Amino acid sequence: MQQLDQKSRSTPLEALTRDARALANGDTVLSAPEAEVARQLQICNACRYCEGFCAVFPAMTRRLEFGKADIHYLANLCHNCGACLHACQYAPPHEFAVNVPQAMAQVRVQTYVDYAWPPALGALYQRNGLTLSLALAAGLAIFLLLALALNGTLWGGDLRGNFYNVFPHNLLVGLFAPVFLFAVLALGLGVRRFWREVTPATTGAPVSGPAAAEATSDVLRLKYLDGGHGEGCHNADDEYTLARRRAHHLTFYGFMLCFAATSVATVYHYAFGWTAPYDLPSLPKLLGVAGGLSLLMGTAGLFKLNLQRHPLQGDASQKPMDRGFIALLFFASLTGLALWLARGSVALPSLLAVHLGVVMALFATLPYGKFAHGIFRSAALLRHAVEKRQPDRLGLGAD
Repeated sequence: MQQLDQKSRSTPLEALTRDARALANGDTVLSAPEAEVARQLQICNACRYCEGFCAVFPAMTRRLEFGKADIHYLANLCHNCGACLHACQYAPPHEFAVNVPQAMAQVRVQTYVDYAWPPALGALYQRNGLTLSLALAAGLAIFLLLALALNGTLWGGDLRGNFYNVFPHNLLVGLFAPVFLFAVLALGLGVRRFWREVTPATTGAPVSGPAAAEATSDVLRLKYLDGGHGEGCHNADDEYTLARRRAHHLTFYGFMLCFAATSVATVYHYAFGWTAPYDLPSLPKLLGVAGGLSLLMGTAGLFKLNLQRHPLQGDASQKPMDRGFIALLFFASLTGLALWLARGSVALPSLLAVHLGVVMALFATLPYGKFAHGIFRSAALLRHAVEKRQPDRLGLGAD
């Protein structure tokens, strides 16, 4: 407590100035959001009240100072569950103004910008609302115009319920494959740069089997959305809730089921010559319907929770990015399910054009929107699982 008492004699401005000056990482000076995270973590490191809440605080106790790589690593470990904010005696309106979820959220966006590939496109994170709007408009325009050009109509026609009578299979592959592969490449190169920077800051030890298994389990279970005690995290007030965790699970596994449906359909088409459309009870349709319904419920839940979010929790400037990504996922699932139900109707060409336009916008913005948080957070959780298995050089932490 002596360390905390010494800090309490400094004003927040003095502490920020001191830490920003002291925490230069080589020739790289911390940005204002990074310096703010460093300032708050110095206070947290003296208090330790939240040590058992999530992965951030045990990892924090292994450090006395916080350089850029440490801050990027810890910011991506944070799941913005809000437990520390609602428990903190130094949270606003206290003069220390400790708000770890908000400070971490601001740095996470900077992380995505800094590690974006190609670097010039990192600015799309900061203009995400405009990026999503343009991508959606372009995607819709492409497929609406193609439908008119190829079929002469967006309503009716003798299509016999077959999507490929509207857009040929090879045309769709030629349009979507390059966009999807670019998204995978951009995300992969971005997270590789992040991994290289944080590895020395997290002991640099290689990944072991047990560490990989633990990190995979933490990702798949969304362990740190339980508040660190299993009762859930905070959203609108001081009450614990598991609603965010459940909505995230529905969204994540719904997305994965839809991806699995597309993957199985690809195998059917190329390996066995079984061409679409597929109907129940075929495996692609079972996976697709289950995934679509799960994604629909999950994104609706996330949007409702986002509207109810406590104003001190997270970064308000990120809400357009969050809501834009949620909306794309919601309408991708909604139009996909509507397309299946209306497959034999005259609305098929129009619904198909709209669905493909939304999916194209989703693919095009994957590397430069909210989707990136899952990739970077998974990498941070893996480094945490590796680091916690190494000796604590300071000997100050609980683990």
